[in-house]
Amino acid sequence: MPVEERSSRGRLSRRGFLAAVTVLGAASARTAAQGNGYTMPTLAFADPAVQHRLGTLYSTALATLAGRHTIDADPSVYDRAGLLAYPPGTVVRAGGGYPAPQRWTRDAAVNAWSGVSLLAPAVGRNTLWSVVDRGPGGLVVQQDDQWWDQVVWIVAALHHYRVTGDRVFLTRAHETSANTLAARRTSDFDPAYGLFRGPGFMNDGISGYPSPPASAQAHSSFVLDHPGTERLMCLSTNCLYYSALSALADMADALGEPTRAVSLQAEAARLRKAVDRHLWREDAGTYAYFVREDGHVDTSQEGAGLALAVLCGVADARRARLLLDGTHWQPHGIVNVWPHFPRFDDSGPGRHNVMVWPMVHGLYGNAAAGAGRADLFERAVDRLAALVSASDDDFYELYDSVTGAVDGGWQEGGSGRAEHFVSQPDQTWSATAYLRLVNEGLFGLTFTEDAVRLRPCLPPGWGAVSLRGLAYRDMTLDLTLSGGGSRVRACTIDGRAAAPVVPADGTGHHSVDLVLGI
Repeated sequence: MPVEERSSRGRLSRRGFLAAVTVLGAASARTAAQGNGYTMPTLAFADPAVQHRLGTLYSTALATLAGRHTIDADPSVYDRAGLLAYPPGTVVRAGGGYPAPQRWTRDAAVNAWSGVSLLAPAVGRNTLWSVVDRGPGGLVVQQDDQWWDQVVWIVAALHHYRVTGDRVFLTRAHETSANTLAARRTSDFDPAYGLFRGPGFMNDGISGYPSPPASAQAHSSFVLDHPGTERLMCLSTNCLYYSALSALADMADALGEPTRAVSLQAEAARLRKAVDRHLWREDAGTYAYFVREDGHVDTSQEGAGLALAVLCGVADARRARLLLDGTHWQPHGIVNVWPHFPRFDDSGPGRHNVMVWPMVHGLYGNAAAGAGRADLFERAVDRLAALVSASDDDFYELYDSVTGAVDGGWQEGGSGRAEHFVSQPDQTWSATAYLRLVNEGLFGLTFTEDAVRLRPCLPPGWGAVSLRGLAYRDMTLDLTLSGGGSRVRACTIDGRAAAPVVPADGTGHHSVDLVLGI
């Protein structure tokens, strides 16, 4: 079901949830979450004001993820591949405002990638398998009408393996990824451009595109109902394909197929060059949004595309620096697409146009952290925290970029005219976006097959901060940052000087203390 056709349903209010937690008590709530497969690390800033502004929101995001966003998985719906584990018998849903079932590839993959695989590995694995089918050729990501974003599953699957070291999962994920990529390569690769066709990663609504391809004759909000949208070649989508090819190469290498790995890496390199050739704008120091098959280039700023260009390694260091320096920010954050298309404006912003979706905004914040831009990272975290705090600590689907109000924006609908949409409450990937900003942005958790490396990004004004009780494979880690910046000046592990790397084969409880500088 296209995202734009999802309807609302009843939910437990934020205040109701807090009341329930109060009744249960903090210890009981933590025990319940742990019983659901989650570890519950504690984030603590030494500065009480920063803790109030940022630290408590981490606890809220984690509690909602482990609580109401983790649901029982009906096997007839979520286990079509026969790979879900019972226990835990649960998966992570897309959000509280949508009807069940919620078997959506993009949501499942993004939430696993953004935190579930780390915080609850068994739930993360189930969530990934919940959108996989058994086809005639073997395991494959479900082949639904949002085919352009299927490959984000491959990226999330490699991340899951790197976090957990699960070799059984790796073998099955490799089969799933190879079959899925083969299907997409056959259907959607444009050899003339060397790029993959399809809409933008996040923009399944037509409000995310100019006119054309938006057509007044197509009385629908769903992007593929508008002619020509299936043949666009978008920045975000091609960055994900680059990352998926690289991920499949790493899977092949880990499984003892070096020749296959080299071939996939070469394919990824060709795609990266094609992205730079057709979408990089040297005069503007940034990437364009998309190129059409007739050669027309849309120069709008795609928030997810710029973020993924950095996170996925498409942008080299020079390009990453230029695009981060030149990105347009709205008063309340990074938007899906800037500027307004002519049919929208500040009083009626397009739903997938100049609006802040926390998942997109969060990806950009993580890209800034990975590039060592503590200033931009601080801005991203502070603005997301302010949006959520102002909406009763509920992680909504999207927000007005000028006022910060909860709002679903405007988009063409069944009437053929622009209609006002609802911003759904309890959006899971908005919550996991915040968790990822802390885990992978602030603390710089970077997972490889055999270790977790710490590449933190601590804004100097935040002061010292710790993340305690973080489970990683057979270890529990207590992480502490002090100083400020993104350069590790000193690191101790259990009181001894060390590199900021924790080998994956360790056991027990360990303390990692890092001093940072500019």
